[in-house]
Amino acid sequence: MGQMARGGLLLLLASLAIGGPLAAAQAASTPATIVPDSPRPATVPVHRFWDQTNILLFSGVAVVRGMDYASTRNFQARGRQEILLSDEVVNNSAGFAALEAAGTMTSVGISYILHRTGHHTLERWMSIGHIGVTAFGDVRNYCLESKHPPPK
Repeated sequence: MGQMARGGLLLLLASLAIGGPLAAAQAASTPATIVPDSPRPATVPVHRFWDQTNILLFSGVAVVRGMDYASTRNFQARGRQEILLSDEVVNNSAGFAALEAAGTMTSVGISYILHRTGHHTLERWMSIGHIGVTAFGDVRNYCLESKHPPPK
């Protein structure tokens, strides 16, 4: 099996491991309320912002952001170059860690705005999407080949 095939398999397994429980938690998170005298029943999911599902989702975002930090450091140590951020940001440990924390807090903040405006499904999917995209990047970082010359 080639390097790319192993990377694709690893990505698929990571997606299934992360996405399955999160989707199940989303589906079971809230009861529906039926509005009387309405032409068709409307379902309105009602939940607190800091409920168990959101805590798990936000924890998942924080974990994959931490893995992003580690995977970026790993591929840099193997001679690869970061293409999305400048070297001044990535090579500054405190600055890069703060950027990852800011990414996590931005995700929580956008979810809060969606929650307050009644977009509860989008609130959950914001975190699920963030986890999926970041996990994909983490797996990709670890699958990149080293650029160091082979030892003699």
